[in-house]
Amino acid sequence: AMKAALIAEDPEGIPVPYLMSGGTDNKALSELGIVGYGFSPLQLPADLDFMSLFHGVDERVPISGLKFGVRVLSNFLENC
Repeated sequence: AMKAALIAEDPEGIPVPYLMSGGTDNKALSELGIVGYGFSPLQLPADLDFMSLFHGVDERVPISGLKFGVRVLSNFLENC
């Protein structure tokens, strides 16, 4: 369902798993037996070094990338 939602917005997109260090509130849910998956679709320009901006003093992403993510998440939630 995640792949289908992503491909619907970007037919040439190639969804890949990505591991980023950090914490999550899902740790508390997993103790209750609830399985959670991170899914944060974001379309970034090829020349944007996102990892160098992540949680930095100038952290930012393009508004178009956020709008893309909202469309993908909406599609996913409506069709999963």
